[in-house]
Amino acid sequence: MSTGARLHGGRAVVVGGGLAGITAALDLADAGVPVTLLESRPRLGGATASFTRGELEVDTGQHVFLRCCTAYRGLLDRLGVTANTVLQDRLDVPVLVAGDGPVRRTRLRRGAGLPPPLHLAGALLRYRAVPLFTRLRSVPAALALGRLDPDDPKVDAQSFGAWLARHGQNAAVMEALWGLVTVATLNARPDEASLALAAKVVRTGLLESADGADIGWPTIPLGRLHGDAGLAALLAAGVEVHASERATEVVRDGERWVVTSAPTRGEGRDFVADLVVLATPPTVAGTLAPAESGLDVGALTRLGEAPIVNIHVVYDRPVLDEPFVAVLGSPIQWIFDRSAASARPSGTYLALSQSAAQEWVDRPAADLVAEFTAEIARVLPAAAAANVVEAFVTRERSATFRQAPGQAAFRPPVATASPGLAVAGAWTATGWPATMESAVRSGHAAAEHLLAQVASRASVVAA
Repeated sequence: MSTGARLHGGRAVVVGGGLAGITAALDLADAGVPVTLLESRPRLGGATASFTRGELEVDTGQHVFLRCCTAYRGLLDRLGVTANTVLQDRLDVPVLVAGDGPVRRTRLRRGAGLPPPLHLAGALLRYRAVPLFTRLRSVPAALALGRLDPDDPKVDAQSFGAWLARHGQNAAVMEALWGLVTVATLNARPDEASLALAAKVVRTGLLESADGADIGWPTIPLGRLHGDAGLAALLAAGVEVHASERATEVVRDGERWVVTSAPTRGEGRDFVADLVVLATPPTVAGTLAPAESGLDVGALTRLGEAPIVNIHVVYDRPVLDEPFVAVLGSPIQWIFDRSAASARPSGTYLALSQSAAQEWVDRPAADLVAEFTAEIARVLPAAAAANVVEAFVTRERSATFRQAPGQAAFRPPVATASPGLAVAGAWTATGWPATMESAVRSGHAAAEHLLAQVASRASVVAA
């Protein structure tokens, strides 16, 4: 983010050390504002976290990004970790079609050297998950999606699945094509997803540029990619970082703000600031912000939450010859080989990412392990002959807000009615789904809003 001239004077407090908070703090510091960042957990990175389990470094969830995620990729550059990611030369998704018969392999791979939407023609012709006629019928639906206005409340009020049905898309193509795209990006099945957010995904990822949907993924654990690198970048920028320190109150005191915190050890303390960014979960932001800020706690609560469940399985030998595969006709959605990223010395470490996981999130871990290891053995022949060394489950109960029809009305802008106070997070009104890209964009927008207020006050004083 470029702010032109550096702005001096005043102080900022950023509450929350996820991607939105890291981004906002770096932007403010780059503009010359002294910044203090408070994070309630002992590490930075927010939902994109890792932990150690024996020999494994485990990501709590599997995160990928697309080439069109320009803000997130810019943050990777700012943190100096782009080299620790891979970005495809062109969209290429290996797909296992399970169903009731023998497992078949196909690929969803875009054509090279063709402008949009022609780049999708070859991909659809080669994608044998559904009959050719059904695939071809998806083309006019995709083009119609591209003509929708994602910012129109009438569009957001509609279900993506119902809209697809009205445009001639049957259940098979909803699972094999549209569900493949939207379940992972919206954490919702087509019939439960906002049409506006689905249109945003299709337009930005598939129609505005030929390479927008090329997939990227980390080659090191997310805790190092975001948390460790974020901390190093913040400290280098002069940001004062306090981990394991939870903000308990944010109040206006004359022309300034007082942020009260409660460290894990020691007594609470006050931080006086001119600017405050609440880069927290929505209900936390609504509770911390004063009533005059205009944040509606009830509306933020109605954003709700949608879970993601991850099943982690370690085998004693190689079982997958791709970095990841999508699976159709099975409870499994995506399988990621995380062996190299987690520094697994031998065998294979697979992570299954299950979005829209309401049916699994409360089931016992032992039941999930039994069901999904059996499914892995069914769809991956090499796994059937391998031994399971270890298997466990992680649950992200509040992975995203519910990206259902009508939810856009409850996503607030980063600006509040209180001078010097902004909010940030993937749940704010970025126009994007609740992704890493949305989080980073919100951090930029929050910092930009506050810096504009500082510049405006400075110009009035100078006049």
